[in-house]
Amino acid sequence: MTSRTVLSITGADRIEFLQGLVTNDVTKGEIIYTALLTPQGKYIADFFVVPQPDQLLIDVADSIAPTLVQRLSMYRLRADVSITKTPLIVSRGTGARPEGALPDPRDDALGWRSYGAVDQSDDTDWDAVRVAHLIPETGAELLPDTYILEAGFERLNGVDFRKGCYVGQEIVARMKHKTTLKKGLARVHIKGAAAAGDAITSNGKPAGTLHTVHGDHGIAYLRFDRATNMETANGASLQRAD
Repeated sequence: MTSRTVLSITGADRIEFLQGLVTNDVTKGEIIYTALLTPQGKYIADFFVVPQPDQLLIDVADSIAPTLVQRLSMYRLRADVSITKTPLIVSRGTGARPEGALPDPRDDALGWRSYGAVDQSDDTDWDAVRVAHLIPETGAELLPDTYILEAGFERLNGVDFRKGCYVGQEIVARMKHKTTLKKGLARVHIKGAAAAGDAITSNGKPAGTLHTVHGDHGIAYLRFDRATNMETANGASLQRAD
């Protein structure tokens, strides 16, 4: 079973309410990947929205579900909106898609997601898939100090630059249109022993942090201007692999 919570947002104002808060357009598909940010443009939560005739289902990691509910409730004010936890189980896989399953909107390599009373997940090695395709994960690469464009949200179909305002929108737009990203996630090839959380240096200067590791590759958050001659504190050498 996946470690996911499924919330339900109901009420006459549910679409307008969520649309004014999150990074993506929640009206544009059968499953939407999006995020809720702080007013300073930093990450609070990433999740999937599944529109249904009378509700919006929210598929979010268990670890941040309480935080998401708290934040959404804070913004609710007088809107006709109710937020409840459902018993639905999130299933994921990369094999044959079960009836009713939806394609993961971030990347074709991530297969499908479904929602029901029974777990239909297969035995996909998700860390292997994520590292191979540079997919950030809640609590691993997506952390409270994360800026979503540095985490690849544009590539992952997680932000819409044409929708109306949302919390943190000015920061995201500025990073998109007025700056060149100097930091961000990258795939790295690892020679030697390394682990998630290892600090990365380049010619003795701080260059980033290693996050998910799978085999001899990993996902790292890097300063791009220092992403050469990299090594970890315990002597593993790193090279960009993307």
